[in-house]
Amino acid sequence: MSQHDLTLIVGKNAPRDEINRVRHLIDGAWTDGNGEVFERHSPAHGTPVSLISKGNANDASDAIAAARCAFERGVWSDLSGKERATLLLKVADLIDENRPRIARLEVLESGKPISQALGEIEGAADIWRYAASLARTLHGDSHNSLGRDMLGIVLKEPIGVVSIITPWNFPFLIASQKIPFALAAGCTCVVKPSELTPSTTAILGELLIEAGLPAGVVNIVNGFGDPVGSVLTTDPRVDMVSFTGSTAVGKTIEKAAGDTLKKVSSELGGKNPQVLFADADLDSAIDAIVFGIYFNAGECCNSGSRIIVHEDILDEVISRVVSLSQKVPFGDPLDPETKVGAIIHDGHQQKINGYVREAVAAGAKIEIGGAPIQIDGLPGAFYGPTVVSGLTPDMPIASEEVFGPVLSVLTFRTMDEVISLVNDASYGLSAGVWSENIHTCLEFARRAQAGTVWTNTWMDGFPELPFGGVKESGQGRELGRYGLEEFLEVKTVQMRIGRTRANWI
Repeated sequence: MSQHDLTLIVGKNAPRDEINRVRHLIDGAWTDGNGEVFERHSPAHGTPVSLISKGNANDASDAIAAARCAFERGVWSDLSGKERATLLLKVADLIDENRPRIARLEVLESGKPISQALGEIEGAADIWRYAASLARTLHGDSHNSLGRDMLGIVLKEPIGVVSIITPWNFPFLIASQKIPFALAAGCTCVVKPSELTPSTTAILGELLIEAGLPAGVVNIVNGFGDPVGSVLTTDPRVDMVSFTGSTAVGKTIEKAAGDTLKKVSSELGGKNPQVLFADADLDSAIDAIVFGIYFNAGECCNSGSRIIVHEDILDEVISRVVSLSQKVPFGDPLDPETKVGAIIHDGHQQKINGYVREAVAAGAKIEIGGAPIQIDGLPGAFYGPTVVSGLTPDMPIASEEVFGPVLSVLTFRTMDEVISLVNDASYGLSAGVWSENIHTCLEFARRAQAGTVWTNTWMDGFPELPFGGVKESGQGRELGRYGLEEFLEVKTVQMRIGRTRANWI
């Protein structure tokens, strides 16, 4: 892997980094696989960033074989929790040491702001440390209340070989929400990063080798869903698939994995509401709304992409959201002052704009934005801060995941009405409520169908707390002790002490 200029101080010109070479990691060795390559260009600057080995079905199969062999040999699963934790902690330290390098490549491939990328890498290291603590505290149960001659033991064992498929919007962070928990459980892995943002996963592979992870425990295959992702979800040597991405792809994976009855844990889309009651603290709520929709350019499953506002405060909320939106620094993602960077690619920008244009044609009102913008002459895809009001719940922009910096505004009058608006959506990833009345917040939290409910805040996150959705937002959980449990199988052992059982015949 090439070394890079780590300076984060840049001018208006496109970056002049070397093109980063990204290879597969299979059985502890970096390989070009079949020899085919493809290129990734910066979505903000238009310059080439990475030259990536393009995996095929044979490369994926080889990686699965390496993971299967490593698991069966017990080179990782047979280690003690202390030994696993020690290595995970080494990886966390190495992530900290390499943070500028990882963050810069993440910016160049994804278009996100450098300040955000640096924060995400720091958060990822914290997750690895938390996973290490779980490795030390993993245990089963015993039951000594089954009679004086019986002892019941419940063992928790690694599920086996896990295929991990990660998206382009948070490539390093989401990999770090999966891999360390799988490793803490004793599993082996085959990882397929998004073809748009593979470089930081490759760096993670380097750090795992440097930390001393045995060959074959974590393998990385670059490429596209067809054929690499298809092999990783259908091969009978794989015991589990952990996937983060769109609901449409998640459904395809569920169907493909069904033929071999392998476990699937999925974190999918969201159309997450922030509900503002009439007594909301608007100073805090407005800031959280603007953060919730423009963070990562809205390319975030947890984006607060719709607000449902009590009619009594609607005009004030819209006015203040628009005013604050005008102050958000959109710009060159390598500029430390930038808060919102580029859209991942032109095709996705066109999709975002299509939702807005369709809403306008149906009678919606654009309060601000509603079109692509130019940033300092950069050739990349940038979409302006956008707020759309006058919506009805059946409009696609109000019910479907736009995945861009576009805020949909709906209204309500009663708790029953807003709960209906929240729960009628096909998604159920997260929701938020703003009210100074604790009873209002608790009632909303109990009734909202969502994996996470924030009260008087938005998008706080901690490694200790589980994350995941209901309905078409996926199944299973990441982070917290529940995130470790996903990678474990439960085995019951029943032991008779002494020869006290009466013969059946």
